[in-house]
Amino acid sequence: MDASTLSRIGLAGLAVMGQNLALNIAEKGFPISVYNRTASKVDETLIRAQSEGPFSLTGQYSPRDFVLSIQRPRSIIILVKAGNPVDQTISALTEFMEPGDTIIDGGNEWYQNTERRIQQVADKGILYLGMGVSGGEEGARHGPSLMPGGSFEAYKNIESVLKSVAAQVDDGPCVTYIGEGGSGNFVKMVHNGIEYGDMQLISEAYDVLKNVGGLSNSELAEIFREWNRGELESFLIEITSDIFKVKDNLVDGDLVDKILDKTGMKGTGKWTVQQAAELSVAAPTIAASLDCRYLSGLKEERESAAEILKEAGLEEEVGSVKSGFDKKRLIDDVRKALYASKICSYAQGMNLLRAKSVEKGWDLDFGELARIWKGGCIIRAVFLERIKKAYQRNPNLASLVVDPEFAREMVQRQAAWRRVVGLAISAGISTPGMCASLAYFDTYRRARLPANLVQAQRDLFGAHTYERTDRPGAFHTEWTKLASKSSAGAFS
Repeated sequence: MDASTLSRIGLAGLAVMGQNLALNIAEKGFPISVYNRTASKVDETLIRAQSEGPFSLTGQYSPRDFVLSIQRPRSIIILVKAGNPVDQTISALTEFMEPGDTIIDGGNEWYQNTERRIQQVADKGILYLGMGVSGGEEGARHGPSLMPGGSFEAYKNIESVLKSVAAQVDDGPCVTYIGEGGSGNFVKMVHNGIEYGDMQLISEAYDVLKNVGGLSNSELAEIFREWNRGELESFLIEITSDIFKVKDNLVDGDLVDKILDKTGMKGTGKWTVQQAAELSVAAPTIAASLDCRYLSGLKEERESAAEILKEAGLEEEVGSVKSGFDKKRLIDDVRKALYASKICSYAQGMNLLRAKSVEKGWDLDFGELARIWKGGCIIRAVFLERIKKAYQRNPNLASLVVDPEFAREMVQRQAAWRRVVGLAISAGISTPGMCASLAYFDTYRRARLPANLVQAQRDLFGAHTYERTDRPGAFHTEWTKLASKSSAGAFS
């Protein structure tokens, strides 16, 4: 092909995310070639490029024509389902690619698969990036948060493209080179784990306000709208307010009340919790959010349990607003509890990233990660600017909980936080995310825990030894023998 007609970049995989990202790239002035195994998806994208543009977007109908339509060194983004479809797409494309070309996988892929593929294509001289893309379909079209990791040379080849298509915030585009290997995918995975925690905490705030406070959906819409003007300002708070305003177009009432209470998931939350366990990092808020999704899936069992326990004498207290109940105070308390819980959830996610960074030698920049999450992505929030500054003040910060500013805010909000959790427990409303965050805070802030007893138990039944507080070394005690002697002495 004539070099003047070659595209700057290519994109394979034209489901809605792929189409939207391709159109975003074309709209920013970068000629792009697109390809999909199903020809109708290519046609659909071409039609959109004309109706929304016109943009410089070229459709190709075979892997060979697609690859050869891109200028060298070629950069090709693939957006297909994680797992085998990625391997199949790589196999089809690399047959026609050359040394120095780059593949960028933009899916939610397991980071070790990315590291395997980096080695696999390196044998052919091909560069590889695993790039987290956050922001959903809307973000892909108008500006996502991008988390590319892998070959730095590959990143430099498409840096200008990524910086143009990413969401733009006050301190730059929401993209940065994350690090080597599968770091980009891992960071996106933890981002999604934090997202799980955020959504769970918001749902608990909703549950308490609705079922303890007795607030209507219209009142909730206004409360969340007001919260979105302050410290909780974020995409998730904003859309929550919008959700409460939508009426059902099939029957009378609000649509949110007609939605089945079963939450779906795609696996990144589970991966996050598994990695936290592998790395011995406490992430109870994220784990609680995952457990709640599992429990939500047991709809029939929960309905049966509700009936059985009611027959067994369990009194339903949810929804009983006592005389003299201070609704205004409850709303303010829930706001404070939600904010404090969020700090703990983000702290857990950042600590997991730090542990993995140390293990893999990625040298992650946590302040920069917070910065690129400020726009485009699902967890974007004004609060992330303050997280960025916390890590700029102290790149080796042990936890957000002990950053001076966040520590002060946690202390100021803990009384309200405890009131909300206590009220929910007494009303029989589960708030596992808030409870997990509060327990995490209370455990982390204590200089001495009852772990001494647990270690004594381990030494008794397994001779695992223990350390002492007053002298160095490992010690073992014959607890049962000494306890028997002590008992015998007591009765002699």
